[in-house]
Amino acid sequence: MIPLASRLREMNNNIFIGAGEEHLSLFRNEMPGLTYINFPGFKPRYSKFLPQYLSLLLKTPLLLYHIIREHSRLKKIISDHAIDIVISDNRFGLWSRKITTVYVTHLPLIPLPKKLFFLEFTGIVLHRAIIKRYNFCYIPDLPGELNLSGRLSHGLRLPSNVRYIGLLSRFRDIESNPDDSPVAFRHNTVILSGPEPQREMLKQKLTEILKNKEPATIILGGRPYEKDSTDQHDNIIYYNHLPARKMKELIAGSDYIITRSGYTTIMELISLGCSALLIPTPGQTEQEYLACYLERKGWFATITQKNINAEMTFPAAKPILTNELMEQSSLLLKEALKELSEKKQH
Repeated sequence: MIPLASRLREMNNNIFIGAGEEHLSLFRNEMPGLTYINFPGFKPRYSKFLPQYLSLLLKTPLLLYHIIREHSRLKKIISDHAIDIVISDNRFGLWSRKITTVYVTHLPLIPLPKKLFFLEFTGIVLHRAIIKRYNFCYIPDLPGELNLSGRLSHGLRLPSNVRYIGLLSRFRDIESNPDDSPVAFRHNTVILSGPEPQREMLKQKLTEILKNKEPATIILGGRPYEKDSTDQHDNIIYYNHLPARKMKELIAGSDYIITRSGYTTIMELISLGCSALLIPTPGQTEQEYLACYLERKGWFATITQKNINAEMTFPAAKPILTNELMEQSSLLLKEALKELSEKKQH
């Protein structure tokens, strides 16, 4: 959402950011001076034992409650701030009949495990009904064979309001400057993300394996809402959070990168031309699919969390068609935002 908000601000729009405090902290760091609204979304805590799709299924009544609640609250926010466009990231209740609304997702199809595969079509139909409530649905990917999301957003009958807007990355327009890197020595980088308790479980497992390995390992905690701090133990350096410019230089200067296979992380790595070892969040079928799909393309390597061990090898860097991907992305985003602007004026 940061690159989307940046582009819209460049087009002289007045930007309001609505999110929970965790995400507002990130926006305040990366885009100071905007208007921030405390508007948290549905944030389930996942189980240590149950697969994530099953954990989410059990929380369906709570999700429905949040959809109704956020839809009701959106009406007041629109009125209080005279908002005429709302762009939301996978939030089912933020549509309106009175203004232009945009739904952003890379998951028109939500993948399910093999034993529940027969339910995928039902999910597609339900998700399509949600998408149709919005004026536009933006998919951050490319429409052809050269894409990141595979069957999650391709090979489907999509509603007419869907627009592919290319890959989004907050690093794309940041000029490289090695002086911005927080470290000036050889290092590997671990990028943590996603829900607890799996985030902490992965951190502990990798710390134990990498603490005595060379070169040093930088762990990015992805916690902009916590006090900035740096800890160093053995051969591990841990940062709660880094500004985008410093984060870009640290990642780009890494020997190897280890990360979850979250879609935003993947887009940002590709914008830097970086490959990585992807470790999907256990039971999160979207991440498991993306990791395997991108490994088959030859862009990334993957390993399951349970198979992490001291003998695991790091993948060699692999060529990614970064310039071609990002040039197409810039054109698609420009076209989509032009259409959005014309819709608002109409």
